[in-house]
Amino acid sequence: MAEIVVQNLCKEFGSFTAVQSSSFTIEDGEFFMLLGPSGCGKTTTLRMIAGLELPTSGEIYIDGEEVGRRPASQRDIAFVFQMFALYPHMNVRKNISYPLVSQGMPRARVREKVQEVARILGIEDILDRPVGGLSGGDRQRVALGRAIVRDPKAFMMDEPLGALDAEFREHMSQELRALHDRMGATTVYVTHDQLEAMQMGDKIVVMNHGVIEQFGKPQDIYDKPATMFVADFIGSPSMNFLDFDGAVQPGSGAVTLDGQALPVPAAREAFSGGMAYGVRPEHVRISDSSAYRGRVRATEYLGTTQIVTIATPNGELKARIPSEQPARLDETVGLDFNGTTVTLFDRQTGRALGSELNEGVLSRG
Repeated sequence: MAEIVVQNLCKEFGSFTAVQSSSFTIEDGEFFMLLGPSGCGKTTTLRMIAGLELPTSGEIYIDGEEVGRRPASQRDIAFVFQMFALYPHMNVRKNISYPLVSQGMPRARVREKVQEVARILGIEDILDRPVGGLSGGDRQRVALGRAIVRDPKAFMMDEPLGALDAEFREHMSQELRALHDRMGATTVYVTHDQLEAMQMGDKIVVMNHGVIEQFGKPQDIYDKPATMFVADFIGSPSMNFLDFDGAVQPGSGAVTLDGQALPVPAAREAFSGGMAYGVRPEHVRISDSSAYRGRVRATEYLGTTQIVTIATPNGELKARIPSEQPARLDETVGLDFNGTTVTLFDRQTGRALGSELNEGVLSRG
């Protein structure tokens, strides 16, 4: 397997810039997620790493070698697509063995490798079946087997579970992560599903309009969003933003909203102007003793918890609270926030303000 290093990668299609000055490192054996909405540049980035697209500028290193101008055939990369791309006239065994047969590997060794991969994927019982009659999950396993059998330096996966239904997709994501852990393979995985990325990835790059908004571990991205886009894109429900005009001084641990002092992490830089007070729904507490108040607009029962929508003087927010806690429509309630879980954002740039909370994250450049 291999480390992959991307430096100042750019891709232009005429006057349109699909990827802008992207830089990151994928460690050897890491499960690495490229996450973002449609059109953000994640698939283009993956295709450049794989050699299916040549970059306009920038460098790509795989296992220490610069490969940015090499074709895909010279990069020792295996690709798994959303649409399984199997050969319908071949059975499962022949589909998996095809890359090895094409390389001229001896038949005995091919049979041995196919049997080993089938055992890993749990498809030994369907090796001689035609692929046309297989379920979506089994066809995806066959596609994975055809990639795995080559022992490539890295795997590129472009939304490989996107064609499966929701329940089976969750099951296959668990299987795929378990397979990765057994093999220790360097894997680059494209998805628009933030839950899939958070569940499966060791590291995540969040992209938007061709720009890397943030790069880091799933928990850091969730707890310490570098931009309002990341805070809004990650999480369900997403982070709340309460708008206000004010000032922050170094060392201060509070800001004023609607005449009330609300806690924030200790500021490391002075700022004044339009800000957003960012807080996750699970970090909002309804408390009669709080002076900052809002009116309950809606409730959504989710079993052990409920999502309560509350109108405040600084905008609407959602609170995730225990389902047994009363929250009546049109009731005025007090709201408490834990300052250590809050992120302040500059409304104009969308960037998180410097603080202990967001220290060490990669902000949008």
